[in-house]
Amino acid sequence: MFSSPHQFILTMASVLFLSGLVTLVVGVVILTSQAIGRNVKTIATQVTKLAQKGISEDISGLVGNASSLLAALDQLVRSTAGIGIILIVVSFILFGASYGLIITIK
Repeated sequence: MFSSPHQFILTMASVLFLSGLVTLVVGVVILTSQAIGRNVKTIATQVTKLAQKGISEDISGLVGNASSLLAALDQLVRSTAGIGIILIVVSFILFGASYGLIITIK
């Protein structure tokens, strides 16, 4: 299939580069979709209004549930951003590995 070791290394570098490119695109899409995610903002504002109503009417269970929902939403946003950032870092590692393979060809 490969006529020389250089051709094999070049193929491996190309596969690593394309994998890095796909990983970078997925990471950026995850980060931008999180920034655009208006649904989370809408839910957060509605929960805040609900908690304020619960405080004004002295309903402690409602306030407790609303605050736990806000904490869960905050954790969801943080984990999504973390996944996007990790994917971008992995893509740069794949780019570096691809470059490392290419510079070994002489």
